[in-house]
Amino acid sequence: MPTARKRNETHAERDDRNFQELLQELRVTQTGVQILFAFLLTLAFTERFEDLDDFQRGTYVTTLLLAMTSTVLFTSPAALHRRLFRRGAKRQVVETSSRLVTAGLGVLAVTLAGALLLVVDVVVNRVAGCAVAGGALLLCVSLWGVLPHRIRRNGTPARHDATSAPSHSPRRARTPGDHPPAAG
Repeated sequence: MPTARKRNETHAERDDRNFQELLQELRVTQTGVQILFAFLLTLAFTERFEDLDDFQRGTYVTTLLLAMTSTVLFTSPAALHRRLFRRGAKRQVVETSSRLVTAGLGVLAVTLAGALLLVVDVVVNRVAGCAVAGGALLLCVSLWGVLPHRIRRNGTPARHDATSAPSHSPRRARTPGDHPPAAG
């Protein structure tokens, strides 16, 4: 397995970069989860909700609770960072936040499957709902779990050496001995 490309950055710079990358990833997932959660919250107040059978109501409540759990897991890094701000715990914040987001993705996969199960069960039938939910769960596991694992396991050689910036970068890479530019 090839070694990862080394960056010329301090531990603090790496922690800052990793946290910023994590926050950017959260911007993508958090909005979708919050919209799904809001949709599920309003669903109980529709006229057709009274027509749901016990299985559908159980699926609804379970999916609602999973959506709430996803929302909490995805917002926890911000709360963690806020509580530990300027306490010298950035590395712990990044590592813990990464685990929280990974758990959130797992819960989100089940949430999406549950939402599809409920909707397809109501619109088509239970067998179709179970099939679609299973397919959705398989898709999430494949793209969010198996694919990254295979890429990491198989690895590809780095396209750049340890001191060069990617070709699309407008900045010159820092080399050992360089000092960051003075703030001005």
